[in-house]
Formats: sequence, structure tokens, C-alpha cells
Amino acid sequence: MKTYSRPDFERKICPPEALAKRAAELPRPLVFTNGCFDILHRGHVTYLAQARALGAAMVVALNTDASVRRLGKGEDRPMNPLEDRLAVMAALGCVDLVTWFDEDTPIARILEAKPEVLVKGGDWAPDRIVGAAEVRGWGGAVHSIPFEVERSTTALIERIRKA
Repeated sequence: MKTYSRPDFERKICPPEALAKRAAELPRPLVFTNGCFDILHRGHVTYLAQARALGAAMVVALNTDASVRRLGKGEDRPMNPLEDRLAVMAALGCVDLVTWFDEDTPIARILEAKPEVLVKGGDWAPDRIVGAAEVRGWGGAVHSIPFEVERSTTALIERIRKA
């Protein structure tokens, strides 16, 4: 019986305790973004590609399942467990490293990765982005990328439920 190797993209999955070391090995400037990324859609991948274009490498930090639930997105959210969301995110060519956080904010991962560029979607004012003061403090930039493709995981789930 033929055996198959694990996909190369799984090497991009980085436990939080290894983030500082692995992020330090990435090309700079380093971009950092975070989110639930529960059901990946066109809005997500457009945003991620635009974010990645702001630097030479990108780290994405995902909310753990418990962290997603605390955001109040619904009792059944996330639809996809963290392990699956990490694999899907790692498979994207624009993502160089993917990690996670269980806290209510990604500030610990931001401090560990020390990105030069911090990015969130257009629904976040730059001054409200967690880690903005820290990244600016070490000379970095903070971006809020306007939504080019209006999509929503919550709206998508609602549409599926009505079908």
C-alpha cells in the first residue's frame, strides 16, 4: 500500500510557544493579522492577499474555538474547529505562518511576532486595532483595509440555513 506524506503547508502551523522564534526567521517587513476565519470566503481571501502585499511575509493568528464563542457569534460557532481552520489558513499561499490565541485579544501573539505591519479589516478603525500602539511604538505601521468584497460568514450561514 502506498503511503502519502503530510502536506507541506502543515509546516506553517505554529504553536504559540514557538511563534517568537519562527516569526524571527521570516523575511521582513512582517505583516500580522488575526481573526476567526470560520468559513473562508472571497472577502477573507481578498483581504488576506491585500494584507500580505504590505510586507514580505505574513503571520495569521486565529481565535481558538472558546475565544470565538466568547465573541457572541452564536452558540454553534465556530462551524469549523480550530484544527481545521488552521489547516485551511496554512494552505493559502499568502500565509507564511499561522498560530492561535485563546485570550480575548491577540496582543500576546503580536508582542511575540513583533510585526512591522499590523492589519485588520475595514470594520476596525486603526486606533481601535489591538496592538496598534505597540506596533507604532517600535516604528511599525497599522492598516485598516476597506472591504472590497462584501461577504460575511454570519450572512453565509444564515443563507445556508434558509435553503
